[in-house]
Amino acid sequence: MAAEFKYDIVKAFGNVSENENGWIKEVNLISWNEREPVYDIRVWQEGHEKLGKGITLTEAEIKNLKELLNKMDI
Repeated sequence: MAAEFKYDIVKAFGNVSENENGWIKEVNLISWNEREPVYDIRVWQEGHEKLGKGITLTEAEIKNLKELLNKMDI
């Protein structure tokens, strides 16, 4: 049996993509289990009832990622 968990989307920044099944990859600031909010990139089913695998980043990590992305020639 999977452990119960709570989440609160504190701030939604936007969508990155949507797959053919309607799942949306989003960037959000989320509090998991009433902890300090973290930046989160993951796929969600519309309505945020189901979620897929993702990655969470602290404020320092998201700032580092932003710097790296800004340096990329894409």
